[in-house]
Amino acid sequence: MPFTRLLAALALGLGLAVSASAQMKNSISVAQNSHQGVAIDVFAKEVEKRTAGRIKIQNFYSGSLGGERESIEAVQLGTQELTFTSTGPVPNFVPEARILDIPFLFRDKAHARAVLDGPIGQEMLAKFEAKGFKALAWGENGVRHMTNSKRPVNSPDDLKGLKMRTMENPVHVAAYKGFGIVTTPMAFPEVFTALQQGTVDGQENPLSVIMAAKFEQVQKHLSLTGHVYSPAIFLMNKAAFDKLSAADKQAFLDAAKEAVKANRARVDEDDAKGVAELRSKGMQVVENVDKAKFVAALTPVNAEFEKQFGKANIDRIRNFK
Repeated sequence: MPFTRLLAALALGLGLAVSASAQMKNSISVAQNSHQGVAIDVFAKEVEKRTAGRIKIQNFYSGSLGGERESIEAVQLGTQELTFTSTGPVPNFVPEARILDIPFLFRDKAHARAVLDGPIGQEMLAKFEAKGFKALAWGENGVRHMTNSKRPVNSPDDLKGLKMRTMENPVHVAAYKGFGIVTTPMAFPEVFTALQQGTVDGQENPLSVIMAAKFEQVQKHLSLTGHVYSPAIFLMNKAAFDKLSAADKQAFLDAAKEAVKANRARVDEDDAKGVAELRSKGMQVVENVDKAKFVAALTPVNAEFEKQFGKANIDRIRNFK
């Protein structure tokens, strides 16, 4: 017995706690057949494989556990262990993340991925811990474009007066008001019905989301504005993560990396085929918008963002190579 106790004490002292078998919940607000569905399905498979079947992840899709904000709240409270979410509602929990939602901040997806995978992104992940989260990895929602049921959008002037659903995100709301949009923040599971009933005229999302949500059924016009790069993030309840053994913690982090690879590959695939697919389903697509006019329209708003976030912090992201 004393020897057994000694081993147990040593194991405890070295932090080698062994995780018992467990089942955890993970959720997304969009359909399983999507870039986010691929992410959580790969994640669940990898966690089970890397923990020899001791830890199983039960996935929920299409907002069945609530919208993104509700899921983040549930993870923070510990009533749900995991969620994979766009960063739309994240600033309500971790205000420092707001900077990532500035329009035209990133040159392209490659630039955004390099920023998030590099020191800037890793510093940001660490800020989640004080708020009750373990941020496992940055994923991707994609580059956001605008759809509506009223008219083609070629320039910012065409957006004036349109009632657009926005994410529950203060940076997006401020920027879109700069375009003259009548902003209507709304949880994602409510959006299709709101578009169908004409409560709002339009919305903005990456092609991956537009296709997964079947918005072509309720939206006639798509404009490739590419106005915001939308990150996604794997969030876990910090207390649940802290209870894992060192080996299982690494298993979760490695599983998230594999899931992000699959997630980004699906976004690239959707971006490559999306326009043709949505055209074939009846959407009218404006591919060549005047980006310079969109950027210029946000000059007053960008001045406010520089005051809010610090010009040096914004430039650090814009100029990252």
